[in-house]
Amino acid sequence: MHFRTASPAPRTYSRWASLVVLCAGTLMTILDGNIVTVAMPAIQSDLGFSGSGLAWVVNAYLIPFGGLLLLVGRLGDLVGRKRMFVAGLAVFTAASVLCGVATSQGMLVAARALQGVGGAMTSAVVLGMLVALFPEPREQARAIAVFSAVGAAGGALGTFLGGALTQAIGWHWIFLINLPIGVVALVAALRILSADKGVGLGKGADYPGAALVTGALMLTVYAIVGAGDRTLGTTLTLAAVSLALFTGFTVRQAWAARPLLRLRLFRSRALTGANSVQILMIAGMYGFQFIGALYLQRVLGYSELLTGTAFLPAPIAIGVLMLSLSARTIARFGPYRVLLAGLVLITAGMALLSRAPADGAYLADVLPPLLLLAAGFAAAMPAVTGLAMSGAREEDAGLASGLFNTTQVVGGSLGLAVLTTLAASRTERLLGEGGGEGLVAATADGYRLAFTVGMGITATALVLAAVLLRPARVPSSAATEKQEEETPQAGRQSRAKASL
Repeated sequence: MHFRTASPAPRTYSRWASLVVLCAGTLMTILDGNIVTVAMPAIQSDLGFSGSGLAWVVNAYLIPFGGLLLLVGRLGDLVGRKRMFVAGLAVFTAASVLCGVATSQGMLVAARALQGVGGAMTSAVVLGMLVALFPEPREQARAIAVFSAVGAAGGALGTFLGGALTQAIGWHWIFLINLPIGVVALVAALRILSADKGVGLGKGADYPGAALVTGALMLTVYAIVGAGDRTLGTTLTLAAVSLALFTGFTVRQAWAARPLLRLRLFRSRALTGANSVQILMIAGMYGFQFIGALYLQRVLGYSELLTGTAFLPAPIAIGVLMLSLSARTIARFGPYRVLLAGLVLITAGMALLSRAPADGAYLADVLPPLLLLAAGFAAAMPAVTGLAMSGAREEDAGLASGLFNTTQVVGGSLGLAVLTTLAASRTERLLGEGGGEGLVAATADGYRLAFTVGMGITATALVLAAVLLRPARVPSSAATEKQEEETPQAGRQSRAKASL
C-alpha cells in the first residue's frame, strides 16, 4: 500500500525540483546533527566546558528537536506544510549563525536549543510533502531513495566536514556553513514549493494534548541523553513521569473531540512496525557513528581530519547504492525483503566491529564493517521509510512524518546514551581493577562491548521486522486478478496456457 493523494500531481519538473529543495533543507539539519561530533574537543577547549557540560552541546539540540517533532508535524497538516517548512528553515539558519558567533557556553547551548526548534519544524513535514508530491508507487520509491540517500550520506558526510572545518579554520565554521545553504534553500523553497492551505487549526488544535505529548517527548529525550550523569533512581523517576505524561496524552486523545493524534493511526501494522524497527536500527547505527569516531581518535590515534576522511567511503557507498539500486530492488522484491536484507548486513557489520582490536588497522578492521553497514543502511532505510508512510492518510501525512522523525531521534538518543555509557563503564572498571591493561587497551575493550551490544540491538530489529512487517498473504484468486489488472497481456497468456 502506498500513500495517495486526491489532489492532481504537479508537473514532473516542478515535483523533482521540489524534491531537491526538500533534500537541501534536510541535508542542513542532518549535517548539523553529526558535524558537531568531531569538533567537541575543540569546543571544550575554547569555551571551557566541563566533561558533563560538554554533553549539552548535543543535548540542547536533541531535546527540543525530538520533543517538538510530533507537534509541529500535526501543525503542518493544519496550517500548511510549506509554511512550516519555510519557517523552520528561517529559524534554523538564524540559530546556526548564533551558534557560529557564540563566545560563551550559555550562548552556544541556547542557540543549539533554538536550532533544535528550527530543525524540528523543517524535518517534521518533509516526508508528508514528499509522498504527496509522488503518489505513484514507482516514482515514490525513487523519490524516497533519493531523499534517504541525501539523509544517510549527509549524516556520514557531517563527520568529515566537522573534522575538515575544525582543523582548517575553527569549530565556529561547522555552524556558519549552514548560512549559505539555508539562504539558498529558503529562497528556493519560497519559489518552487507549491503552497498548501492545510485543513485549518480548528480541525485538530488540541493544545492540552500538545502540551502533554511535547512534555513527555522532551522528558524522554532528556532522560535518555543524560542517563550517564545521573543516579539510576533519578533516571527511573524521570522515566516514570514521562510514562505518566504519555498515558495522560493517550487518554486525552481517546476522548478529545479534535485530537492532535488520531489513535487509529497506530492500527496500521506497517506504520507501527516500521517505526518500532527504526528505533532499534537507528540506535545501533547512531551509536556506531559516534563510537566509531572515538575508536579512530582515541584508540588508533587519528586526527579530526583523518577521522572524517576515514568515514568518507560510507556516504559514497550509501549514495551510489541508494540512487542506483534502492528503488529498483524495492520494486522487484518488495520493501519487506529489502529491509530484512539490509538489517542482516548491518548486524554483520556490527559483529565485525565487535572484534576491533587496540592495535587495529583501518583497511583490515574498520573499512570492511564500514562498507557492510553502509550497504545495509542503503537497503534498509528507504524500505522502512516507505513502509512507515504507506499506512498514512493524506490528512495525517505531516503527523506520520513527524512520528517517523521522532522515532529516529529517540532511537539515536537511546543508542548514544546506552552504548557510550556501557563503553565508559567497561573502560573505567578495567582501569580500576589494575589488571595491567593500559588506557588504550581498556578503551578499545569498552568500545568492543558497545559494538557487541549494538549488534544485539540491530539483530532484535531484524527479528521485529520479520515478525511485524511480514506482508499479509493474498488469496491465489485475488493475486491472479491483481496480476491481470496490472498486466492484462500476462493474464490472457496464463488463461490460454490453462486451457491447453
